[in-house]
Amino acid sequence: MSTDCLNCGAPVMQNYCANCGQKSTTHRYSIKHFIEHDFIHGVWHVDKGILFTLKSLFTRPGHSVREYIQGKRVPYFSFITLILLILTVSGLIAPYAHGNMSDLMPKSGKAMMNDLEKFISHYPKLVLIITIPVYSCFSLIWFRKAKLNFSEHLVLNSYRVIVEMIIGLLVSVLTIFYHNTQVLLFLYFGVLSFLGLFYSIWFYYQFFSAFNYRKIALILRSILVPVSYNLLALLLGIVYAVIAKR
Repeated sequence: MSTDCLNCGAPVMQNYCANCGQKSTTHRYSIKHFIEHDFIHGVWHVDKGILFTLKSLFTRPGHSVREYIQGKRVPYFSFITLILLILTVSGLIAPYAHGNMSDLMPKSGKAMMNDLEKFISHYPKLVLIITIPVYSCFSLIWFRKAKLNFSEHLVLNSYRVIVEMIIGLLVSVLTIFYHNTQVLLFLYFGVLSFLGLFYSIWFYYQFFSAFNYRKIALILRSILVPVSYNLLALLLGIVYAVIAKR
């Protein structure tokens, strides 16, 4: 025997409405039910989605994001929501962090920085978000055989950037408790830069491994995406420096 959905009024034959997705049974709110069901259930499902997504991005990044783009989306947390969440957490801890990377640099290093480098140093997370469409252009060019559209490249590069944002967030947290500028500079510009490059190559290699690329070509193209971006950034920096001197 069917009943009508309390949300949209469509006939409901099973546990969920086929029209809007609401459960066929609803409950009357009470303090006990709110604590035992809605609060715990809601928090668990959000945490489960975040933890599953983060675990996948650190253990099988390319495969998991490819699954998401190809339609397996229920287990994964939205990349937009996750980016906004990371930015929110970064904003909350910013007043307690030991400055940004430009503040850690010695005065002689600051004097050598041009305006573009200062902007990048002051707003690293904003710069990461700006790089998403640029990286997407290069991944589209080098992996055009995969026949993904630009929007799909934006999604895959958004998930790739999330890991870099999380690592940057961890460094910001570290600066709250640790103030050795030399170690922090080495960590940020040395170790993290290398890890970011390695992660990008690993990410692209996994993601595009299902698109019939030969192994050597797959490795080479996975390297060329971040290399192309860094060459472009270097070229823009040189051009900006020349223009600024005039």
